Amino acid sequence: MDDVVIRRARESEIFLFLDWARDQGWNPGLHDGECHSAIDPEGWYIAEVGGEVAGTVAIGNYDAHYSHGGFFIIREDMRSRGIGWNLSSTAIRHAGSRNLGIDGVYEMQDKYSSRMGFRFSHRNIRWRGIAKGKKQPDLCSVQDVPFHVLLAYDSLHFPAERKAFLEKWIHVPDSWSSACYESGVLEGYGVIRRCHEGFKIGPLFADSPVIASRILDDLTAGDEVRGQPFFFDTPEPNNDAVRMARERKMEEIFGTARMYSREIPALPLNRIFGVTSFEMG
Repeated sequence: MDDVVIRRARESEIFLFLDWARDQGWNPGLHDGECHSAIDPEGWYIAEVGGEVAGTVAIGNYDAHYSHGGFFIIREDMRSRGIGWNLSSTAIRHAGSRNLGIDGVYEMQDKYSSRMGFRFSHRNIRWRGIAKGKKQPDLCSVQDVPFHVLLAYDSLHFPAERKAFLEKWIHVPDSWSSACYESGVLEGYGVIRRCHEGFKIGPLFADSPVIASRILDDLTAGDEVRGQPFFFDTPEPNNDAVRMARERKMEEIFGTARMYSREIPALPLNRIFGVTSFEMG
């Protein structure tokens, strides 16, 4: 389309990305925008047609080697008109030579592969359940863990160090955290945050299924959370994470294909029980 204008989003427009994601049924956290924009404030793009917003995409350049993209939405009445190609091409140029990770809906997997060259890594599954956890007195808040320890542990489970993001993520309002930290050693941590519907866990990293299960129980035991709907996004290859969801009678409601533009990172999927965010990894 000749009348498509691709431009960077203004800070005041970030709410639009969250609103559109909510309308798509992706149920973002109430404060996800401010955390995601801390990664890369220049990576938020809008497609306009006739002065009206027709599409969105966000690309977070974490460092010189890795980016993650999300919020790729084309307005329903504007689809199949080339807007998605123009918008995604702009996003890919923003990522440059970095390895770009995405969590695309299953239905788009073949298109991302054939048209854009993305390589499939694995599926992620979103589960929905009712919080019925039990407090774990020997666990602590993430705020009680020295930040350099937390950052080092988090970096073992993600393709890049994400200091700016993590500093905000663990301090947003309406969120709670749990960590297995003893004698200076961190063996797992998780965060739960309020979303437009219920609560969502992310991330949940742990050295063992036992630790992961205890963190999950702790996160879903608070007075604000207990009895409410909660969501949990698990990498499908992590059989223990899938088992944890099923043991809690959670329902599979959605899924994504984790794909990369270049090499597939050697992440310890057996220790990644909960994905941080489909939008930004």
